[in-house]
Amino acid sequence: MTSKIFTTFLVLILTAEFSFGQEGDILLKDYNPVSLYEIQKTSPVKAKFPVIDIHSHPYAKSISEIEKWVATMDKAGIEKTIIQTYQTGEAFDSIYDVYSKYGDRFEIWCGIDYTGYKEPGWTNKAIKELVRCYKKGARGIGELGDKGEGLLYSKPTAAIGMHIDDDRMTPLLKKCGELGMPVSIHVAEPFWMYQPIDEHNDGLMNAKKWKVDMNKEGILNHPELIKTLENAVNKNPETNFIACHFANTSYDLTILGNLFDKYPNLYADIAARYAETAPIPRRVKKFYNKYPDRLLYGTDMGMLPSMYSTTFRILETEDEHFYQKDLFSYHWPLNGFGLSDQVLNKIYYENAKQILH
Repeated sequence: MTSKIFTTFLVLILTAEFSFGQEGDILLKDYNPVSLYEIQKTSPVKAKFPVIDIHSHPYAKSISEIEKWVATMDKAGIEKTIIQTYQTGEAFDSIYDVYSKYGDRFEIWCGIDYTGYKEPGWTNKAIKELVRCYKKGARGIGELGDKGEGLLYSKPTAAIGMHIDDDRMTPLLKKCGELGMPVSIHVAEPFWMYQPIDEHNDGLMNAKKWKVDMNKEGILNHPELIKTLENAVNKNPETNFIACHFANTSYDLTILGNLFDKYPNLYADIAARYAETAPIPRRVKKFYNKYPDRLLYGTDMGMLPSMYSTTFRILETEDEHFYQKDLFSYHWPLNGFGLSDQVLNKIYYENAKQILH
């Protein structure tokens, strides 16, 4: 009798395991966890203080879309949004002409024209276009970008092989300082993008899309890119630099902290790195508290009300273990930092006010 019961029990176990195995065949892209914890859940619609969004782009493509965006900004408490266009020439002018109609709600920044950057005399031509954009209304430079191959983002052409610390760039960056134009520069990418795409990669859910190809000839690695930023900041002490996305050092914020300690003309925006920092709230909160005068609120994630609300939730509340896969694509649980009013006011508004034209 005992043997029969045991056999029946074993069959039930094997059947249960087989059934679970089929249910467990879930693709990573389909995994969408829901927090099971019955704890504080906050959805702030408006920031606690007025906000200057230092890092956005011309997402709205029509007058009606811009007006809808302005209405969203009103509800969220966004006083001004910086539009980093990447553009020069007529393309910049056309964006400026549309967004400048809304007064102080938007500030429009231009790119740098790299056309002919390998030719003699390019720097003077680029300065001439920079000054022209300034006279048109540009009040900052951005977003410049270098993921290892060279300066890519500005239109109409990229500057492969030329980095922000290149001698050809120095007169341009100096001119930006003279004009009071901050330089927003994206260097590198989150560190997991440089690691093998395997079972140990902490950012695996995004690795296929965002992997950095280190096999390209002449490409700089993560530390080398950070060094180009440092060199440029060091050579141009009268120019304010904004390192986008914590300079992509979320994995080790001491790297950025050391740069802050050495260079008073360096700032960093927090745009589009909420998901990379919210999993480690205690470490990141200490960083905010140590450098409250050097960090700038930014989004770089569109113009939906839910996007703004999520950033406020992470910065302002002490909510724990929540997910935002639709916004960030990661499967990491997120946590709020619960920053103090003093720190929030500086990051949201005061710091940006100090460096804007």
